[in-house]
Amino acid sequence: MSAPVAQEELPILEAVINIRNRLTALKKNRGEFIKPGDVNQLYQAIVKQVTRLNEVRDDHTTYNNRLDTTLADVFNLLSLFFLTIGRTRECPATYSQIASMRQILIHMDESGIYNESDLNPFHRRLTELRNILQHDMESGKHPPAMTKLLERQLNECDNLLLKLQDSLSVLSPELIPIHERLVNIRRQLVALAAKETAWEVAAANAYAEKGEDMKAKSSAPSHESEDSEEGKDGKALRVKAELKPIQEELRRIDSKRVDGKFLGPGGMVPASQAICSSLLEDCFEIVQEIRAQDESKNVASSLRPIYDRLSEIRKELEQLVLTHRWSLRETDLWNYSLSLQEIDKMRVDGKFVDAEGNRPEGQYVLLYLLRRCYGLIYRLLSSSEPVSEELMPIVSVCGFSANKLSTVKKCLNEVLKYGGPFSPRDLYPYQLALHQIDSMRREGKFVGVDGTIPEGQGIVMAHLNECHELLEMLKESMEDPEEEEYVDEDDYDFNDPSDSDSDSLDSDEAAEQ
Repeated sequence: MSAPVAQEELPILEAVINIRNRLTALKKNRGEFIKPGDVNQLYQAIVKQVTRLNEVRDDHTTYNNRLDTTLADVFNLLSLFFLTIGRTRECPATYSQIASMRQILIHMDESGIYNESDLNPFHRRLTELRNILQHDMESGKHPPAMTKLLERQLNECDNLLLKLQDSLSVLSPELIPIHERLVNIRRQLVALAAKETAWEVAAANAYAEKGEDMKAKSSAPSHESEDSEEGKDGKALRVKAELKPIQEELRRIDSKRVDGKFLGPGGMVPASQAICSSLLEDCFEIVQEIRAQDESKNVASSLRPIYDRLSEIRKELEQLVLTHRWSLRETDLWNYSLSLQEIDKMRVDGKFVDAEGNRPEGQYVLLYLLRRCYGLIYRLLSSSEPVSEELMPIVSVCGFSANKLSTVKKCLNEVLKYGGPFSPRDLYPYQLALHQIDSMRREGKFVGVDGTIPEGQGIVMAHLNECHELLEMLKESMEDPEEEEYVDEDDYDFNDPSDSDSDSLDSDEAAEQ
């Protein structure tokens, strides 16, 4: 339970809540692009409140009250806004990534299911984020109140990562291969349990939808239930087929133990037996849960709403991973983060409980889905490109079935790859697309609605210049110009209707002849 807010902090809390409401309203406005000026105004407002808070608080005391949770919400949402406007290389944009990373590391610490290869990407990413923070601190681009906050967040992640690293350091070299294999096996088992539950839920939903029809036809012999049972049996057989080799491998690993201990060269007993042994027992427990009767295979009814919500979030996030480059507005991740935090807070001692305080079946599946969702959000945040939302229509204006300028480049590369000869008509669609994009620039820059210059100019220009270079290469390999006159884009007036009229007259004359 959070501590009460001190009297001197109440005005700050009121101001922070007001800023959060303004950010939420800005996030919900899908009618226009997010303006960097609006984001910067709210950013300066929250920095001012953090500065006031630092003046009334002790640096050596840990605080956790409503003001702290509200501040975390504001910085998380503000971080997503910085990503949306393309300012990904500035320290405010790193807050949401650090928060997501910290949540994943906490879950890894709880489960104990990780190896050295799992920690290495976090090491690299933390180094990159710290470099961004260090650059902003040295340049003075952002106030000390902001950089100091982010430094504390990074240090917390570093400490968590160090803790995980230390727990692996006690593993003796002889047991490292066994430990890594057991970690991978456990992940396979949990994924298999989640897959099986998804099958069962899909079958149950299909059965429920057909319930009314089955009641209406109850007097007649029905074959639908038989088909449903056959499908269910087939899925059960597939699960058993996937489970069998995993069980056999677990038994082989278990057979290496003598008196419950793994032995090293010469019959020695390596250190850190408890880590591998507990992991092995955990794998056998999950196997038993998967092999149990139907009532213990499925997530308990009391946990079904949580399962359904997590499955829905996971499905939507996986879809965003596939389409995020042209459909994701980073602020959309805010609602997913809030939902996951609410679900995470339902756990008691790391487990989900029902109304009576019991721990129903299906814990592994729910924890797998929860951690999977956290991982997907982190992946989306880490892959955000430094291109402002305002430039997205520019990079998607071409309309070649895909939605970005790089697709034009890909098309041109494919055309160049398969060779010519080419006619002006073949290259005209690409010329038109590039001309439309070029015409959007003012003094060589793409300008936003409010007259500002959005982030990501360099990336868009690099794609555009490369497309022009490819187009010039294709022009050089065209057919003999005597066969058909080539129309250069500089000499062609794309807005002159007389050209289309003359084309139609030529075609009419040809038809009459």
